[in-house]
Amino acid sequence: MKARIVADLSELPTSGPRGSGPTWWGNLAFMLIEGMGFALGIGVYLYLATVAPDWPPAPPPELAAGTGVALVLLLSLIPNALLARWAKAQDLRRIRLGLLVMLGISVLPLALRVLEFQAFHVRWDESAYGSIVWVLLGLHTTHLLADLVETAVLAALMFTRHADNPRRYGDVEDEVAYWVFIVATWLPVYACLYWAPRL
Repeated sequence: MKARIVADLSELPTSGPRGSGPTWWGNLAFMLIEGMGFALGIGVYLYLATVAPDWPPAPPPELAAGTGVALVLLLSLIPNALLARWAKAQDLRRIRLGLLVMLGISVLPLALRVLEFQAFHVRWDESAYGSIVWVLLGLHTTHLLADLVETAVLAALMFTRHADNPRRYGDVEDEVAYWVFIVATWLPVYACLYWAPRL
């Protein structure tokens, strides 16, 4: 079968502001897919809660670590919004500062997450409750780790000669959007794991 070219898109930009490059669309598709993973995990948790005679089988988790993660993530939206503004203005000096700040901030929820796993007093292989708690926490931790690496690489790039490439500003905007996704996915997981058992 002979292929027929409908349109030549080679002149389209490979990057740019929101929605104009394939990286932005790829990032959006990734967040939609991963968001569905969180929704499925929460659905499993709620299903198990309805069929189990005693839910949770362990005492409800201690609130300190999980609430700490939620507060850090919510407060991080302020420097993240500033970073978005600086990326749009292509202010390299401030972008460098913003990426370093976000790099430091992204370590905090990971440190609290170590305490958080202990706050549930359940192992992953102990029960269905332990398994789904560890899956939800593990899924979110994976995203935190991925963002830490992404922010570190992007920050390093912004201190090299590659920083003058206009594509990098679009990359920073994608990173900002991904951090918002991480915060947005934690809030329903936090409500489900910490507050639903107390209702």
